[in-house]
Amino acid sequence: MSGEKTRKKVPRDPSSRWPEILLSAPSLLWLSIFFVIPTIIVGMIAFKPPSIYGGIGEGWTLDTIRSLAQPSYPQIIWRTLWLSALTTALSILLAVPVSYWLATIPPRRRNLMLLLVILPFWTNFLIRIFAWKTILHPEGWIKNGLMALGIVGKDVSLLYNEGAILLVLVYTYLPFAILPIYAAADKFDFNLMSAALDLGANKLRAFWSIFLPGIRVGLITAVLVVFIPALGSYAIPEIVGGPNSEMIGNRIAQRTFSDRNLPHASALAAILAAVVLTPVVVMQLRQIASTHRRPSA
Repeated sequence: MSGEKTRKKVPRDPSSRWPEILLSAPSLLWLSIFFVIPTIIVGMIAFKPPSIYGGIGEGWTLDTIRSLAQPSYPQIIWRTLWLSALTTALSILLAVPVSYWLATIPPRRRNLMLLLVILPFWTNFLIRIFAWKTILHPEGWIKNGLMALGIVGKDVSLLYNEGAILLVLVYTYLPFAILPIYAAADKFDFNLMSAALDLGANKLRAFWSIFLPGIRVGLITAVLVVFIPALGSYAIPEIVGGPNSEMIGNRIAQRTFSDRNLPHASALAAILAAVVLTPVVVMQLRQIASTHRRPSA
């Protein structure tokens, strides 16, 4: 018999959890009323038939779900997913070096640069989109400059395509990626980078192995706050994308306001909710599983 002493896990007093429960109750109530319950209602409406008067019919049906198999819908869903994913990836790639630089410059310059990052928020969202429409206009200075350099021809359009949507999406959501990553980088201990360099790592290895894992929470937050709004983007593809570059948000608006087909709009909205919630649920389940596998002290 070994001389090691095993520690027994002392059960936690249930009464000690009441302060946590009371503090969390308002947030849980808010999320239940304005997120969980509406999401369930939207999912239920997707299985209702449409009414001839533009409302919701009686009974239950799978016809609306089956109609999503039409050739146009998989194409729209795929376009929404890859544009949102690429917007997120490009925003993160641009935001990480900017955040690193912001965290290392003197505070006086840092405050000025942060002001420039949030400056676009001082202008109305729609005005910024229409500004890009003017910039990318066939008679705009960008098109004329590219034509003068021989990069594009006269028949090439910078507007009403997926490239224009991607450009404006990245421009719009880049500050949302910079701010959480900078908040994590500002708390990062850069002495760890110096220690890695002293131990023989090059700057790229230290950046990849030390800095990026150290700001993991900021990276995850940035991915969520960029990817989720990009999925439901409506105004950007509507203004600069054109009729052949629809995203799910545009089709939901069409089914709601033009066609008055609420079950169809709800089915599309349920797809968006599933795309957003599935990774979150998987991550939570993995975290719970890893917690249970962790050996007790």
